[in-house]
Amino acid sequence: MNLTTNIRETDNQVQMDVNGEIDAYTAPKLREALKPFEGKKSIHVMVDLSDVTYMDSTGLGVFVGLFKLLRENEGSLKLTGLSPRLKRLFQITGLAEIMDINTEAEGV
Repeated sequence: MNLTTNIRETDNQVQMDVNGEIDAYTAPKLREALKPFEGKKSIHVMVDLSDVTYMDSTGLGVFVGLFKLLRENEGSLKLTGLSPRLKRLFQITGLAEIMDINTEAEGV
């Protein structure tokens, strides 16, 4: 399965829509799309996962890495549009307790 991303950036706000599957094969593409925002100060990234049909631990790792880098630089990460399956994945790993996740999709 392919993975596509659509990124909109305004000031210190980034909105990314992700479509497809996030797994060991597609995670590098997602990581590369997010790379420009990793070192910026006080940037707030919102990722809409409404159209993500599958995510494995590799995808979780991409978001954990981004979450840590953004926090180190006084930024934030919010994940929106999680399906019940994705929400459960974040809950069983304990990430739902530390990351800002929401089942509803939001705009910037």
